Amino acid sequence: MNTSASPKPMSVNDVRFDSQGLVTAVLQDASSGRVLTVAYMNRAALERTLAEGQTWLWSRSRQELWHKGETSGNIQHVRGVVADCDADALLVLVDPDGPACHTGARTCFFSAIGGDQDEPFAALADLAATVAARAADADPERSYTASLLARGIDTVCKKVGEEATEVVLAAKGEERDQVIYESADLLYHLTVLWQTAGVTPNEVAAELARRQTPHPAPEPGS
Repeated sequence: MNTSASPKPMSVNDVRFDSQGLVTAVLQDASSGRVLTVAYMNRAALERTLAEGQTWLWSRSRQELWHKGETSGNIQHVRGVVADCDADALLVLVDPDGPACHTGARTCFFSAIGGDQDEPFAALADLAATVAARAADADPERSYTASLLARGIDTVCKKVGEEATEVVLAAKGEERDQVIYESADLLYHLTVLWQTAGVTPNEVAAELARRQTPHPAPEPGS
């Protein structure tokens, strides 16, 4: 029997702001799972974020409310705000219009300490965003992605089949490096197929998550 408490609906009044009236806000890309930045909100910033569906923060250096992306144009559209178990930190799930960092990087966290960065799912989300951008405005004469999309679903499906075969052949030949190379080609062409078919990576991820949900065993004799 599961005795864990069910999550209770919360309001701004339940958030535990510190002695300065602030709460830590972790901004996360809702699609890729990449942590974009860590900032602070006061009550007014949180209320505006919830009311307007865009990220508002409190600038400790300027001592003023800060609409994320107001100057750069890289607005963040908020999908949801979640409090931690102590209600003294917030996770803000966003769909960013552009880079989150003032350096122009997608995230403020890009300097690995003691090892390489390892964000495979974020890389796939970045690829999907690039393919979508090519579909919107790239010249088929200058972009391979745009040319594939212009040729239609039949061509894209054929390429996915070809790349899948290349992965199988590399695996059968025990060519590890080639498996990696061909798998990357397959994922790229599969992403193009999703774009052509009107499918998003989030929908595929949701289906994978659904399959991981335990299902009750069938009754005997059913």
